[in-house]
Amino acid sequence: MKKTWYIVPALAVLVVLCLAGYTLLVSAAGDKSQDKSAGQNAASSAPKKEASSQGAAALVNGKPIPMSDYEAGLDQLNRQIAMTGKQPDEKEMPAMKQKVLDSLITRELLKQEVEKRGIKADEAEVNAQLEAIKKGSSPEDFAKSLKQMNITEQDLKDNIASQLAIKKLIETDLGPKVAVTPEEAKAFYDGNPEVFKTPPMVRASHILVKVDKDATPEQKAKALDKMKGIQKRLQNGEDFAKVATEVSDCPSKEKGGDLNFFQKGQMVPPFEKAAFAMQPGQTSDIVETEFGYHIIKMTDKKDQTTVTFEEIKPRIEQHLKNEKMTRQEFPKYVEALKSKAKIEILVK
Repeated sequence: MKKTWYIVPALAVLVVLCLAGYTLLVSAAGDKSQDKSAGQNAASSAPKKEASSQGAAALVNGKPIPMSDYEAGLDQLNRQIAMTGKQPDEKEMPAMKQKVLDSLITRELLKQEVEKRGIKADEAEVNAQLEAIKKGSSPEDFAKSLKQMNITEQDLKDNIASQLAIKKLIETDLGPKVAVTPEEAKAFYDGNPEVFKTPPMVRASHILVKVDKDATPEQKAKALDKMKGIQKRLQNGEDFAKVATEVSDCPSKEKGGDLNFFQKGQMVPPFEKAAFAMQPGQTSDIVETEFGYHIIKMTDKKDQTTVTFEEIKPRIEQHLKNEKMTRQEFPKYVEALKSKAKIEILVK
């Protein structure tokens, strides 16, 4: 199982408005990343109920930035600090808090610019991203994640649309101002050889009998007995995909248990060890992981390869263009928006 199979990590989307500014998360190596680095801030910036100025951290052209958004940003900042294990100097904290507020102001300015110019996200792209998020989890866990973050599915969809519209705005206004030469693209390719290696991968299907982490020994024994019954069906010649569709507790049952290709590090260790130990066509014994009991069928494998420069050149150029927009043009763009806006800071 993928390590994040039962978790929707922050209900991520592909565009993130980072504290440092606008960043397009583009993988220079193309599909090899399998969108693992998709943006992390979608849910934290999901639309919330309109706040009054009394409950606002700032006003941007008269529109309040809810104090709850600011507090959520500070909470995220504190979690990031805790992960580093290094407490910053007390004198640095005001500047760090200001960056949190600045990022919210920037986001609001961009949203207002999008609205003023009537820029809208493509509905099909919004729906595709929403479905991609939902497929990364069971329906129950997706609903649980929404509840934990106090947002609805429509809130999430609206936020995806807002982020994509901002992406379109930035590409429209800043894209023509930057260019990437063939020499720059080739230098990036030659300077990052490891990025363009596709590691060995296997394709596998599986059947899962889910076991909760707090299951009793009796419940675990019952789940194992159920899996042994499934194993006998397979040993008697029943089709793996058919059985998976009927009995598996994993969302992959809709595809006959197929998990597509994955590389080392994407699955929990016991699952990965069993999958990579087999040859195409082989089926494992019962494998226990933190999710429960599995039977795995390895269906295909790919050896390590290196993506050629010509194959990846368009993605490298886009990646470098995005970096130039972020570092060179975006700060100037935001300052221009701020110069024309009325911004009132209400939080101390």
